[in-house]
Amino acid sequence: MKNFPVARPFIDRKDIDGVVGVLKSGLLSFGPKYLQFEKQIAKYTGTRYACAVSNGTCGLHLAVKALNLHPGDEVITSPFSFISSSNCLLFEGVVPRFIDIQENTFNMDPKYLDKSVTKKTKAILAVHIFGQSADMTEIMAFARRHHLPVIEDSCESLGSRYMGKMTGSIGDVGVYAFYPNKQMTTGEGGIVVTKSKKIRDICVSLRNQGRNNRNDWLVHERVGYNYRMDEMSASLGITQLHKLNWMINEKRKIASWYSSELDGHRSIRVPRIGVNRTHSWFVYVIRVTNGSRDKIIKKLERENIFTKPYLPVIHLQPFMKQMFHYKKGAFPIAEKISSQTLALPFYIGLTREDVAYISRKLISVIKNYD
Repeated sequence: MKNFPVARPFIDRKDIDGVVGVLKSGLLSFGPKYLQFEKQIAKYTGTRYACAVSNGTCGLHLAVKALNLHPGDEVITSPFSFISSSNCLLFEGVVPRFIDIQENTFNMDPKYLDKSVTKKTKAILAVHIFGQSADMTEIMAFARRHHLPVIEDSCESLGSRYMGKMTGSIGDVGVYAFYPNKQMTTGEGGIVVTKSKKIRDICVSLRNQGRNNRNDWLVHERVGYNYRMDEMSASLGITQLHKLNWMINEKRKIASWYSSELDGHRSIRVPRIGVNRTHSWFVYVIRVTNGSRDKIIKKLERENIFTKPYLPVIHLQPFMKQMFHYKKGAFPIAEKISSQTLALPFYIGLTREDVAYISRKLISVIKNYD
């Protein structure tokens, strides 16, 4: 029986040869590859500067530090995201102030911004979930009115656009991640992008133990971290980036196959793309609306079809409830979506026949609960 994992990276001979070349060179860190990768990402995303780091969470943390956020400050963000979009704030004692999400795109709903701003609000952290942008027109307009900087968590949305602009390039600072299930991979890895030289310089220093930017190896201007990207990862990033548009288009094709197979089923809601934006398809997430999502996961697993509930809401994670006393019902739309979402197998290499087979099995299982 064929096995269908949730995700699988696309690695070809050029990727392998590039990494092997770095290993043979002996320059495994602080070589030319990470600088080349930074330049190429900045060009691809339409930003001026890029700072490669060891993962997306590190990048988000550096963005928070670069904006000089302090303990007790509040940042408006989404409760429907991977945990790192809040952890990066908590690292610095900054309080995530959640607002509910839009039911169609799963992104933060700008209509709640006015009710959430306080004297302590110091920034907005907009999460572009699953591969498509939040409503950046409304978010940026609100941010300008209140003189708030904007961090874009684009860790799941490299290659997607809003009003023609690449996500991550619209706010003050953006972050991408390259975990193996992302649009492209460096193994682990992430990158911070910005148009601000000041933000870039702070991030470059902080990722490298707080050293100054004059190459004085043992001069440390600030408390920093070891958040550097190694040369093997950067090499993989370079070769992956060369085929990124092709990989996104391949995933768009697979997404269209799923949607044609599943759209119209009474207990399934397929993903919808918001206006003025493109989707770069980090994952393909449906909603199962008849209350059987968790049972479906177990039954499909017996068929070697592996799925995941994407994502649990952040505010109901055990430590968040303990820290901030959140209870069910705080953000009802996000909680409803979270209880229904199901990520299906989604990776380059799936055929039309594979998608049809997975879809038939899914529909067959759901019918048992309708």
